[in-house]
Amino acid sequence: MVNLSDISKSLQSGKAGETSDLIAKAIQENYSVESILKQGLIPGMCAVTCRYKRKEIFQPELLVAARAMNMGIRTLRPFIASSAGKPKGTVTIGTVKGDIQDIEKNLMAVTMEGIGLRVIDLGTGVSPEKFIEAAIAEKARIVLCIANLPAAMGQLKLVVHAAITSGIRNRIKIIISGAPVTEKYCRTIGADHYAWDTVSAAEMAGSICSGEK
Repeated sequence: MVNLSDISKSLQSGKAGETSDLIAKAIQENYSVESILKQGLIPGMCAVTCRYKRKEIFQPELLVAARAMNMGIRTLRPFIASSAGKPKGTVTIGTVKGDIQDIEKNLMAVTMEGIGLRVIDLGTGVSPEKFIEAAIAEKARIVLCIANLPAAMGQLKLVVHAAITSGIRNRIKIIISGAPVTEKYCRTIGADHYAWDTVSAAEMAGSICSGEK
């Protein structure tokens, strides 16, 4: 029987094939998508990123773990789709212009899919205008913008400005996230919510789409 903590350990070790195999076995053993995410993939990747921030590991190790995470997500995603009912709401998500890191974005996207949200992944290096154009086209309730680099944080303010000038600011909620981002910065630029990690981002998005925020 699969122990979900083994998924976390395998991911942290960068064992992509093993991570994928463990997830497939967990699905066969009727573990829920949510439990695989919350007890396997999320804690595994969070542990890796924390070690990276503390400079206990470096970019090569981070990227190897991210590859394992992405392979695990590919294995899990078909089961997310098959278990999902009618989407609770739509979220557009992306890493801002000037930032190409996609680790946090990918994990947030699959976690939100796992709780029944429709996720439009815009990728990395997304301009403020593209965030808003996608929100309009997809009738999104939420725009989730991620800035992992201090130099890219100014793009978050530009997303808020683009939402105002387009006339949709009162129809969407803007969530911002990323390593250098803070609650204070969120208030300063006029965004709606600051998500400090993957789980908080998914919980906020779920609450917004259910009408609680």
